[in-house]
Amino acid sequence: MIEAVQPAIDVRLTAELRRRDEILDTASALFASRGLRISLEEIAGACGIKPGSLYHHFDSKEAIVIELIQRYHAALDHLAEVSMDHDGARTTGDPIDRVIALATAIAACASRHSAAVQFTFYDPPGGASQELVRVAGRAPTAIQTAMFETLRTGQEAGSIRPGLDLAIVSDRFCQTMLHVGLGLFHSLAPDQVARTLSAILLHGLAAGQPRSADLDRSAALAAVKQVIKTWPVPEEDPPTDRASMIYAAARAELGRRGYEVTTIRDIAAAVGLGTGSVYRVIGSKEALLASIMRDFSEKAVAGWTAALSSDATAVEKLDAVCWLQINVMERFYDEFKIQLAWLRQVPPDIPDLGWSFPALLRRLKSQLADGVRAGELTIERPTSELAARCVVEVTWIPENIVRDIGDRAAFLHARDTVLRGIATR
Repeated sequence: MIEAVQPAIDVRLTAELRRRDEILDTASALFASRGLRISLEEIAGACGIKPGSLYHHFDSKEAIVIELIQRYHAALDHLAEVSMDHDGARTTGDPIDRVIALATAIAACASRHSAAVQFTFYDPPGGASQELVRVAGRAPTAIQTAMFETLRTGQEAGSIRPGLDLAIVSDRFCQTMLHVGLGLFHSLAPDQVARTLSAILLHGLAAGQPRSADLDRSAALAAVKQVIKTWPVPEEDPPTDRASMIYAAARAELGRRGYEVTTIRDIAAAVGLGTGSVYRVIGSKEALLASIMRDFSEKAVAGWTAALSSDATAVEKLDAVCWLQINVMERFYDEFKIQLAWLRQVPPDIPDLGWSFPALLRRLKSQLADGVRAGELTIERPTSELAARCVVEVTWIPENIVRDIGDRAAFLHARDTVLRGIATR
């Protein structure tokens, strides 16, 4: 009797697991494109089922989010395990090819699990369970270890330059590839993005090997430093007037939680005021975003313009942009995180912010093409959208690296990766 019933049970369980995976895949796509504001009813509708049927599989939206993040971490851990299992085979084959293969696999994983990548980039919303806080805050240490071992093997084989801090380089490589899931590259193929990013970090953008002493004296760097001097110095004491308090709290909350899930109630609670008081100051959430991002974008654009317009080589200009980005990250980290959400088009389209990302890309593509023609830069398809977006990505140094090693060391790390590349020439 048991033998007769078991096949039917197995079929039903298989169907339920398949339906559960379909719900997760659909929810992931919706979250990635529109953020956490997606409701369970919308997820159910996209799956072609009634909300009651969805509750049969998941009792809340948070339960879906937790499982999406767990699937993402499991996929990264499996990728790390496969990479480490091939350790014995690393004595054969090209070490650089192995680095590129692992980097490409990480980027593909981030692209498949883009919603989960975004969830781990921002703090969980207010009222989140301890389980969600735990899984969202888990560091991808296994894949970083796998990348470290891959780079170490390449260094032992003479393919990776000696003297590099491989712990920092492996962290940088992994974070760069995981950022493919954040939306900056939109519809570009993840494998093409990963190969271009890997080529830059491995071989560098500079045709030669620029010396730091020479780069430190460039007109581009001097121009960027002059712009940075115009930025207001952060106040040691918190603001005391109501408007400044509200805007400071809003920047922190939007940067920490993300635009989609941050409410005026969250901002009001952070500053200790009623929601009515906050509305009277900011007008609306959209107007608040416009005000914050307009001020930030004007400062960032001024730095880019100063670097790209300077009387300097293409290499010196990109070097100066790296220094700009380090300072932007330190001074305007909340705005930087808000901007990432904006670039993936989750918030409403706010006009007149003073920041035209397409215009920046057009100018950068022109600069890259000029640098290649002058023999100063080496990059495939220098006028392509892919190359320009990859250059924007690699000029950002992850916040934790800047925090851990300091501004100057992070700048030298940028020169070792973005300009010179870590591979032996």
